[in-house]
Amino acid sequence: MFRTVALSLLLAACATGAMAQGGHQHTATPFDIAITVDDLPAHGALPKGMTRVGIARSYLDTLHRHGVKQAYGFVNAVQIEKEPDSAPVLALWRKAGYPLGNHTYTHLNLDSAPSLAAWQADVEQGEPAVAAQMKSADWHWLRFPNLSAGRDAERHDAAAAWLAGRGYRIADVSMSFSDWAYTDTYARCVAQGNMQAIAMMKRDYLRSVDEGIAWTKATSNAVYGRMIPQVLLTHVGGWSAVMLPEVMARLDAAGAHYVPLAQAEADPAYAQADTLPGGGGIMERWAKSRNIALPMPPPALPSYLPTLCR
Repeated sequence: MFRTVALSLLLAACATGAMAQGGHQHTATPFDIAITVDDLPAHGALPKGMTRVGIARSYLDTLHRHGVKQAYGFVNAVQIEKEPDSAPVLALWRKAGYPLGNHTYTHLNLDSAPSLAAWQADVEQGEPAVAAQMKSADWHWLRFPNLSAGRDAERHDAAAAWLAGRGYRIADVSMSFSDWAYTDTYARCVAQGNMQAIAMMKRDYLRSVDEGIAWTKATSNAVYGRMIPQVLLTHVGGWSAVMLPEVMARLDAAGAHYVPLAQAEADPAYAQADTLPGGGGIMERWAKSRNIALPMPPPALPSYLPTLCR
């Protein structure tokens, strides 16, 4: 109840001068944001009637329609072996004019890897597929799987030094709407033809997007005293492709100005977060390190997602 009231007050405070799609209100004060897309060429379960190439085409079409000139795609190259039909996605991404970076070969979490050396080997194994597509362009951006940068300070520092030695920059994240959590549930519901369940998921997800935008603006101002350039994390899955037009419409209405990843990450807030062990979004990490109270909890995932359509 408290959270609902607090969010309503926040949305009301932010609403002056702007109206988003579907009657949702956000402040239209412009802010910079870079779009990034994880788990190329294949994320999560494939919904019936979709293909990996079709999902990527839908994603790219939506981004281009909304004037996104650069969207970094982060690659788990093992998926090319697991799903050979997904291989054209990487070339398609490059043909659209968008760059690729490394997400490790198997999406290996730095914290759960048996050793730092094992994780380093997984990073290295992911490089050839990215380099082959990027050719002479710089591809040395790494997205940590699960945004895990090393809870243990020793592993965090060693990984950071090793990555810097290989010329990598870290693709940190500040904004996410947890699209990954809906991916497999959506595929199950599509297989069942359960349109009522899908409608419920869409309603709840878009509510969380509205809450997430308001939360991001309030948190940035609480932590930094300003709206820092944002980096949005999304995933190239069936659910995400279906919902992306609505997500982009809400970002547009909130004042989003789409910029390259390097431009967003040039803000000092990102370099500050890179020094910290742990993981997750940079605003929460920095707030925790400085004992800054956040204005409210981030939006919660629906509890029904693990069991719906089983």
